Amino acid sequence: MGALDLKSVTKSFGATDVIKGVNLEVAEGEFCVFVGPSGCGKSTLLRIIAGLEDASGGDILLDGKRVNDIAPAKRELAMVFQSYALYPHLTVRDNMGLALKQAGVPKDKIKASTDRAAQMLSLEKLLDRRPAELSGGQRQRVAIGRAIVRRPKLFLFDEPLSNLDAALRVATRIEIARLHRELGATMIYVTHDQVEAMTLADKIVVLRDGRVEQVGSPMHLYNDPDNTFVAGFIGSPQMNFLKSAALGLPGETTGIRPEHLFIKASGAIAGTVSHVEKLGGETLVYIRTEPHGLLTVRLFGEHSYQVDSAVGLDIDAARAFHFDAAGKRLR
Repeated sequence: MGALDLKSVTKSFGATDVIKGVNLEVAEGEFCVFVGPSGCGKSTLLRIIAGLEDASGGDILLDGKRVNDIAPAKRELAMVFQSYALYPHLTVRDNMGLALKQAGVPKDKIKASTDRAAQMLSLEKLLDRRPAELSGGQRQRVAIGRAIVRRPKLFLFDEPLSNLDAALRVATRIEIARLHRELGATMIYVTHDQVEAMTLADKIVVLRDGRVEQVGSPMHLYNDPDNTFVAGFIGSPQMNFLKSAALGLPGETTGIRPEHLFIKASGAIAGTVSHVEKLGGETLVYIRTEPHGLLTVRLFGEHSYQVDSAVGLDIDAARAFHFDAAGKRLR
């Protein structure tokens, strides 16, 4: 169980509309990621689902039951925050089992649940430690374990990896994906990091200014964006946007992924190398052009280009996207 249905959900703070009529279905067992820039409303929407904020309008349905007026503690969900929110005086075991203890669950069942969660998260050897004795990544795993032991219908993650360094973010991201497969639980995950969204999600919800721009699988959004916002937000490095008229192509703007832009001596677009990033397995070449501005070329493998050298560029026309003056995709 754990299917979620949002129907015309709105949220206003005074005269300011923050969530503007969101409709969304999240199937049981699905991993759904809310992604978008800061201020787009993704965390507010998550808090509305959790019951930490009241919706100004619309309905929140969990397994078909309207939960708008049900207290957060009774919605059968668990939330993992950006901050670990662990009790410093309690051990790892006691932090993970606290909600069950408060609910009056017998000690033997609490121990069985915490042992299971600890095994899933490789925390068995840390159960008697306190949060001050743990690394950031270990603390976040304890926070996730605290959610697991409650066996909720719905897991809610609010930017859970933001406080971790790059290596730990990758490792914890893999742990969360593995947990989703093992638990088969419904998970909703908020992030501003589109790489996290692409690597974790079954379904991505792209938000902007309190509205849903597009919903789809990661590769659907990557290969079939509805507008320039989604096209530019999904993908790293982000899509290049060129002036269509200068290329004799339809629409106002032509979008091309960095891997579909090629450096050729006699290319149709003239440019100058501005910067080169050698990343080992790939090379990113930034090229200043007129009238298209700075474009990014993604080359696989190691390549050498001199800064300020003149180059030509060609695009893979079959992989180009065309948008009108309002940024809407031409089909």
